[in-house]
Amino acid sequence: MKQKILIVVDMQNDFIDGALGTKEAKQIVPAVCEKIRETRDEGAIVFATMDTHATNYMETREGRFLPVPHCIKGTKGWQINESVASVLGDACLIEKYSFGSLTLPDAVMEKLHIQSVDPKNAEIELIGLCTDICVVSNAMLLKARFPETDLKVIANCCAGVTPEKHNAALETMRSCQIEII
Repeated sequence: MKQKILIVVDMQNDFIDGALGTKEAKQIVPAVCEKIRETRDEGAIVFATMDTHATNYMETREGRFLPVPHCIKGTKGWQINESVASVLGDACLIEKYSFGSLTLPDAVMEKLHIQSVDPKNAEIELIGLCTDICVVSNAMLLKARFPETDLKVIANCCAGVTPEKHNAALETMRSCQIEII
């Protein structure tokens, strides 16, 4: 049996019902919570990423291209959604300062090493927000680090900036041999 790893991407208030929230993001919260519960019950290793910005966000490159302050460290918008946080348990939290986390693949490798699991005997699933920005970025980083590992994205546990961008990102990941469930 493969060691399952669940990556919960940026299920933070600002992406759900805050500065960059969408109705689609709100709608996936129950499915995300259920997926976390069932995956934890199967003995999965769970990681959760947190988009993290400083108060100088508007002075950054991202801030110039997306001039909406969000996920400012320490604010309510930066915090993980309360329903999601209640089921995360002892998940490994990873703050990330860009769309993709360069430390996430190393953290996954470290957990596999601690449990003496060859990455070929692991299965990585991603869920969360936003499909077309942070989910796809992290999926591509994980695919590059673990080319022989089963990598899956659970479509009904993700939402994009728009439904069209969500679907486009799913197709991009499918083209890169990431399984879309």
